[in-house]
Amino acid sequence: MSMVLAEDRDCLKAIALMGGIREPVFISSQTLGEVLETSPQTASRRLKALEGQRFITRAINPDGQHISVTKEGEDELRREFAEYCRLFSHEGGHYSLPGVVINGLGEGRYYMSLEPYKKQFLRHLGFEPYPGTLNLRLSGADIPTRKKLDALTWVVVHGFSAEGRTFGEVRCLPCRIQDIPCGIVVPGRSHYPEDIVEVIAPVGLRDALGVKEGDKAVIEVAYD
Repeated sequence: MSMVLAEDRDCLKAIALMGGIREPVFISSQTLGEVLETSPQTASRRLKALEGQRFITRAINPDGQHISVTKEGEDELRREFAEYCRLFSHEGGHYSLPGVVINGLGEGRYYMSLEPYKKQFLRHLGFEPYPGTLNLRLSGADIPTRKKLDALTWVVVHGFSAEGRTFGEVRCLPCRIQDIPCGIVVPGRSHYPEDIVEVIAPVGLRDALGVKEGDKAVIEVAYD
C-alpha cells in the first residue's frame, strides 16, 4: 500500500489532469492553490513534497514553473486507479502480453545463479529460477497493457553485497506462460525499456516452449 499523503496525491492528480503527463505544464502556486482550494503557500509545499518523492520535475521561473509528472508519479496514479478498480470490481481477471522472443545480453544467466537472489525467488515465487531469462519484445499496441501491470502488487527481491560488489533490488510479478509458472523481473531502480519484458521460470523457457528468436510467446498475469 502506498504511503503517499492524500493531499500530495490530489496535487499530483491535478497536475496530471492539466496535461502534466503528456508534456510540461506551466502553472503558478497561486493557480495551483485555486485548483486545490488551498493557499499558494500550501500548494508550494505540496509541490516540494512531490518533487522530493520524485513524482514530478519542475523548472522554476519568477512567474511560475514548468512541471512534469515523472514515470514514478504516473505509476503512483496507476496504483490508485488499480485500487479503485479492485474496490468496485467483484471478480479478478488477467492480462495477456504477447511478445516476440529476442536475444538478451546474457546477464540473466549470471544474476539468476546468485544464491541470495535464488533463495528469495524460491520463497516468493515457489521455485528456484533457471539460470537464464526469456526476453520478449512487445508491439507498440501492447505497451499500454504492460504499463497496467505497474499498478499490481509486485514482489521486492532485496539487493545484497557479495564478492566486493553491490547487487540491487529486483521487482518481480508472478505470471505464467502456457502452464509454466514464471515471474516478470525488472531491476528495481532502473528505467527499463517499456517494450521489453524479461521472464524467469524454473525451467529453460526456450526449450520448454520450443521457441527461438523471432517466435511468439504470451505471458498471462492474473490479478484480484
